[in-house]
Amino acid sequence: MKQITNNILMIKPVAFRYNEQTATNNYYQQVFDNLSPEQTQRKALIEFNLFVKRLENCGVNMIVYEDTKEPDTPDSIFPNNWVSFHAEGIIGIFPMWAKNRRDERRKDIFDSLVNEYGFKIKEIKDFTDFEKDERYLEGTGSMVLDRENRICYAVISIRTDKMAVLQFCDEFGYRPVCFIANQDVNGERKAIYHTNVMMCIAEKFAVICLDAIDNEDERAYVVRTLTETGKDIIEITQDQKHRFAGNMLQVMGDKPYLVMSKSAFTSLTNQQKNAIEEHCPIINSSLDTIEACGGGSARCMMAEVFLPKK
Repeated sequence: MKQITNNILMIKPVAFRYNEQTATNNYYQQVFDNLSPEQTQRKALIEFNLFVKRLENCGVNMIVYEDTKEPDTPDSIFPNNWVSFHAEGIIGIFPMWAKNRRDERRKDIFDSLVNEYGFKIKEIKDFTDFEKDERYLEGTGSMVLDRENRICYAVISIRTDKMAVLQFCDEFGYRPVCFIANQDVNGERKAIYHTNVMMCIAEKFAVICLDAIDNEDERAYVVRTLTETGKDIIEITQDQKHRFAGNMLQVMGDKPYLVMSKSAFTSLTNQQKNAIEEHCPIINSSLDTIEACGGGSARCMMAEVFLPKK
């Protein structure tokens, strides 16, 4: 089972803006009082297009769909929260906490992947019934998957329900590694809403903010699991995590690359960059508007397509 793929699906925004619904528990979001929604969209689109071009220039196969004006989906730029694609030809569709994010789920994309791109879909596993019980699991935001070793790392939060994680693991054949991770918000320790803001699993290494895991036993368990699966652990600080240094993804272009935002890249020390570059080169791109208004970064924007070809 491969850990990384050459096929990356992204959604081009048409009305990206600050999403009031998600801001209640996404502490990364900021309001830009001096920017209109139209200006925010324009700046985000420039960042998006440059990001896509950077990846294409490195040999990554980019599958880009444009969002629709209706319904209103200000966070559609982050497709990894509603869908995951697996090498067995299976798609996962996930329950979302914010009501206006549920409209991002688009079955027409699946038809296009088959008819235009030649992928094979054998089965769709739909977990959205969890929404009826107010339980949520926001895709590969909530779960960081070690696909090769079949391990699912999940920070339990209002957006990552443990029962939903266990059902995903049961249906997809993953071993769950569930734990609590927190961050400082106005002097309080509050739950990190998505696992992929504090850790990233690559082929031979993991980038992780261990300081976010307050419970020593849980921290030791995560470290032990990473070590047992042969991952070189590259630790980041809580401040670096806040600048999206945990929100990275390794992709396959003309060779493997680790993709991150410019903010994440500039937050890293030379020692950390060298540790990463011993494994693969880094691609970074400015995502300042997207990060500030959306509260997500490079990894959130990329849905990996592991589906087999026909």
